[in-house]
Parts: sequence; structure tokens; C-alpha cells
Amino acid sequence: MLEALGLTDEEEAVYRHLVARPSASAGEIGAALTIPGPRADEMARSLAARGLVSTLPGERFCAVPPAVALGALLTVRRDELRTAELALIALAEEHRSAAAGRAIGDLIEVVSGVDALRQRFAQVQHAAKEQVRSFSTAPFVAVPIGENAAEEQGVKRGVSYRVVVERDLLTAPGAAQEAVTSLRQGVQVRVADRLPIKLIMADSALALVPLSTSAGDRPGAVLLHGSGLLAAVEALFEAVWERAYPLRMDATAAGAEPDITELDAKILSLLLAGLTDEAVAGQLGLSLRTLQRRIRQLMDLAGVRTRVQLGWQAAQRGWA
Repeated sequence: MLEALGLTDEEEAVYRHLVARPSASAGEIGAALTIPGPRADEMARSLAARGLVSTLPGERFCAVPPAVALGALLTVRRDELRTAELALIALAEEHRSAAAGRAIGDLIEVVSGVDALRQRFAQVQHAAKEQVRSFSTAPFVAVPIGENAAEEQGVKRGVSYRVVVERDLLTAPGAAQEAVTSLRQGVQVRVADRLPIKLIMADSALALVPLSTSAGDRPGAVLLHGSGLLAAVEALFEAVWERAYPLRMDATAAGAEPDITELDAKILSLLLAGLTDEAVAGQLGLSLRTLQRRIRQLMDLAGVRTRVQLGWQAAQRGWA
């Protein structure tokens, strides 16, 4: 827990041991933590050199009160982070100023190989300050379903995520559950019949666009920096987003009635997204008969006779 303040695991263990008692010798520390006495002595003296531990007569050590010792370290770390932040701002401004004079090759970076693609995919998301926009289609070459850890981190930072998913992708194993997870984290998800390209974009500054569209092709992509081409990609996303179907899988959404379960909400959402009964049943782990029975129950609950009418009622009642 104290690694962020520059302590190793061993140093933290020694400091915690001393915090819990008035004082201890190196031998007592070593015996309690199952480390050699000389090593415990080395750790204690290292902590003393940084002001976290005081030495006492008789070769004993005691912890400096955490509010004093760790508070000072925390202040130093904050100052270092602030200095780094100011340096980053200065470098970003220098980079922006130089962009006007960059050649075409400086605005388009070619990325090759799975590892490089995975790294750039994460870096684009980490670079976003306000929003990330993406088109999600098969095949997944660099980042398989369920392995985009940067998305959760971005949402926690306050970055808005908007994702358009190609309809056929929702039939892939684990895809529906991944959509549910993203929705619960606050990601906005919409479904389109077809998507022209894969894409992930950070604000209006960066976009990663794969060059290959088939699983057997050599993995490659272009990273677009601020340019007219990037603006065109941004406009494409917004046009597709406007036509795509909003995906919701939460029965507690605004306007939802209490007599529809979360499973029913998922069924309706996937059906309205255009998936077949077989695909919906497979994604939700239901038998086809069970799925169709629940659809029949929803139709009875809505007081309708056809699925078209059920879709209209679901929209009116906030079910999906």
C-alpha cells in the first residue's frame, strides 16, 4: 500500500511492525517477519535515513508517527507529480505548436504487430481526457473480448465512452456479457447492422484504425493525429452513432416497470438489436424453448399479440 511513497514491500513490513509496538531490535523484527536479523537491521536503518524510523539506545528502533513521517513523504510525491504534470503540459504545447509544420508522414503513424497494436490501443484510451469513441467488429486480433482493461480505467477517470457494436459481434461467445459489463460501468453502447471499419478515437486528437480486416492478414493499423483525415473519421463515427440502436440491459432504467426482470430486459434488448432467437438463447445460456416462453410471457404482460407490438410497448414502457 505504501509502494506509491517509495517503500519496498520489506520496508513497509518493517515499518508496520514498528508502528504496532513501542520499539524493537533488529533481531526481534527479523524473528517476527521471518527475515535475517542483518537484513532487518538494514531495512530499519534505511527507513531511519528517510525519517520514518528513529534509533534508540541499545540498538533498538521505533516508528516515527505515521502522520508526520508519511505526511512528509506524501507532500514530496505530490510536488513531484505536480512538476511532472507541468512538464507534460509544456511538452504537449510544444508538440501542438510543431504540428502545424509537420509533414504528412508525421500525422500518420503505421503500427505493425500484435504487441504494438495492443500497446497503441491502450495508449489511445489513456490519452483521452474527455471521451473515447469506438467501432467494435470482428475479428479481434490484438485485444480479445473481455480484455480491454483500459476501458474500466478510463471510465473511473471520468472519461465518457461511446461504443458502436456490429450486430453479428453480439453472437460471439461472451460478447453479450461483455456488453452488460460495459453498460454497468457507464459505457454507452449502440448496435449497427454493419460497420465500415474498426476504430478507436481519443477526443478529437488521436484515432487508431486497423489496416487489415481479415483474421489471416498481417496485423497492422494507422494511428492518425490531428488532421483533416482524423476529422473525417470523427464525422463518420457520429453519423453511424446517430443511426445505431441504443443497447440497454438494465430493468431499472428510467421508466421501467417493476414487473420486468433483468433477464427479460436483456432478452428484449438483444431481440431489438436484431439477434435471432437462437443467438439470444445462446448468449444468455437459455434453451430455445425457455426463451420463447419468456417472450410469450412478455407479450402477455404487455397485452399484445405480435413481436412488433411487443417492441413498440417495450420502447413505450422503458423496458429496453
